[in-house]
Amino acid sequence: MQRSFSLASQLVKRRGFSTNSEKIVASVLFERLPVVIPKIDPVVYAFQEFKFRWQQQYRRRYPDELLDKANARGKGDYQIDYVPAPRITEADKTNDRKSLQRALDRRLYLLLYGASIGAPDKKPVWHFPEKAYETEETLRKCAESALESVLGGLSHTYFVGNAPMAHMVVPPTETAQVPSLKRFFFKSQVIATNKFNIGKCEDFVWVTKDELMEYFPDQAEFFKKMIIS
Repeated sequence: MQRSFSLASQLVKRRGFSTNSEKIVASVLFERLPVVIPKIDPVVYAFQEFKFRWQQQYRRRYPDELLDKANARGKGDYQIDYVPAPRITEADKTNDRKSLQRALDRRLYLLLYGASIGAPDKKPVWHFPEKAYETEETLRKCAESALESVLGGLSHTYFVGNAPMAHMVVPPTETAQVPSLKRFFFKSQVIATNKFNIGKCEDFVWVTKDELMEYFPDQAEFFKKMIIS
């Protein structure tokens, strides 16, 4: 344990992660992937329709006897009538941002409302799951601890890679005595569930990329570049 701590300390010093007046924070971009296939753009649909009709001109002509046999397959006792599930859910109609059963064709991201590291005057603000780096062996371990403290476990999560996807340097403010900090973002994804017991916050929401910008107007440009979806 002592050796691991010394290695982590050397890593922090070598990579320039921190100074005496600077904090290191690991934040987690926790996302739910699309549940249904997004609707095709009209331009893309028109091109695919044109491509299909063009290929039909040069398709191979099969005998009618063979086509009749192919059409007869699937008929009988084992035929199943397919009824697609609705794309618009009740959570969409009521704009319930606490539910994962909404915006099924979009990615959703978890935001928390409460005390945040580096917030001026320690007022509650919207933020991602986060934790200040302490004695963890790696920054990813720190990010895992941040998400685990909010969800109560990591059994339905998957961290994408060991390295952060982006980082932000937050300078100290003139009005509040808050030291500068470096915030490193890690990506994690929802696995095999549609509900979490979110804790350690006053409120939470699951929002799309466009909705997320409403909560961070000052950092909108940064998050537009960081989140590619």
